[in-house]
Amino acid sequence: MKSNARLELSKEEMKSYGYQIIDAIVEHHATQHEKLPVALGSREEMDSLFLEEAPEKGSDPSQVLNFVLDKVMTNSANMAHPRSFSFVPGPSNYVSVMADALATGYNIFSGGWAASPAAAELEIVTIQWLLKIFGFPKKKGGGIFTSGGSMANLTAVVTARRIKCGDDFSKAVIYLSDQAHSSNIKAIRVLGFKKEQIRIIPTDSELKFSVNKLKNCIAKDRLEGLYPFCLIATAGTTNTGTVDPLVELGKICKKEDIWFHIDGAYGGAAILSQKGKQAMKGIEKADSLTVDPHKWFFQPYEMGCLLVRNHKNLSNTFTEKPEYLRDIEGNTSEINFYDHGIQLTRRFRALKFYMSLKTFGLKEFRDAITYNIDLAEEVETMLRGSKSWEVVFPATLAVINFRYNPINKKYSEKELDKINQYISGKVMDSRKAMLVTTILNGQIVLRMCLINPRTTMKDVTETFDLCKRYAKEIEEQMTLTK
Repeated sequence: MKSNARLELSKEEMKSYGYQIIDAIVEHHATQHEKLPVALGSREEMDSLFLEEAPEKGSDPSQVLNFVLDKVMTNSANMAHPRSFSFVPGPSNYVSVMADALATGYNIFSGGWAASPAAAELEIVTIQWLLKIFGFPKKKGGGIFTSGGSMANLTAVVTARRIKCGDDFSKAVIYLSDQAHSSNIKAIRVLGFKKEQIRIIPTDSELKFSVNKLKNCIAKDRLEGLYPFCLIATAGTTNTGTVDPLVELGKICKKEDIWFHIDGAYGGAAILSQKGKQAMKGIEKADSLTVDPHKWFFQPYEMGCLLVRNHKNLSNTFTEKPEYLRDIEGNTSEINFYDHGIQLTRRFRALKFYMSLKTFGLKEFRDAITYNIDLAEEVETMLRGSKSWEVVFPATLAVINFRYNPINKKYSEKELDKINQYISGKVMDSRKAMLVTTILNGQIVLRMCLINPRTTMKDVTETFDLCKRYAKEIEEQMTLTK
């Protein structure tokens, strides 16, 4: 019996199709700065483009591809654009894109050693590179690549709970600051902790984890018969780039026998720069550390990473021995990464990190990160020299928060909120830059995250010119309504 449904193209068809895709990707990378970074579209508009029944019969491959290039790619935000300033951009790099294409094209299973020893070895090697960068023990330490920071944080909290609490976590308490990333709260909820087991500690005037308030909270919990088991610090908050007092927090965790997890998904990579290294002092004391290569290590989505001081903590948490895997366990030096995390089936994430570091070298990554930090500080200097703008929070690890607040006007806080929200909305509507707001100390502020090595000061100043134009618009409207 022979199947006619093989889901195949001929060799020549595959070549032609592949060349079309590579040409499109190269053109996209070469002309990104000429495009608009923001995609806008309502559900109704998207339905009108794409909503249909699953086709019973196929179509010409090139016709489908051209439709996708024309309608899908143009209606998706370009997070690698030099003027994508919001959230945490994803600058990426072409070598890693092609590495991802290889990993997907060969459909490599990166769960266990027996299926792909080279893939497992490259994950071991690149994890070791990261262990060295962050000062973790090379022999005892370990880690795993995940889909992103959210999954890395979830993996960390699962591990902390298993190692510190065993099977009973009914009295366990976990601590994090009010500036911790939302993925940590999501992880805690996924694991079934009650609201009463979560302590959100207020930050100080610099938006850092308040050490004194933490100490008071831990002492109170112990007196009430509860069990403090995990603390989550942040190395580079999303809002401001702030790094918690890692040295002090590490000492508290050691004294109190609390698992010390650091969420460095945003800021961790800054350790490659001189200024970032100073800010990251104490990061090497963590029991576990989240870093996110698809952010400031310039990798395509999806690629997060969890590093641990003791690799056995991962295997002791996640190893299962089903009968259908009994023939592929190997020896103890041959790591099966499905025993180190949540996923059994895993894509070959290590390849893109490996190939890009081998191609460009660590120095180019270091120089790019240093440039990003310096650019944000240059933007801060420009803002402080302007009569129109107020720096709300200084440039910190390439993030800066500011608002329109001209010194010759006496706007109320409510008016300033309205003006800055209007500026953001109009900039986004123009699609010329991605610039959204956040809230700091109850104020609506504009925020730039400048981690794209291809962003120039010209990109920034032209965006500010756009902002000022919209500020004048709203000021005129407000004058007319008074």
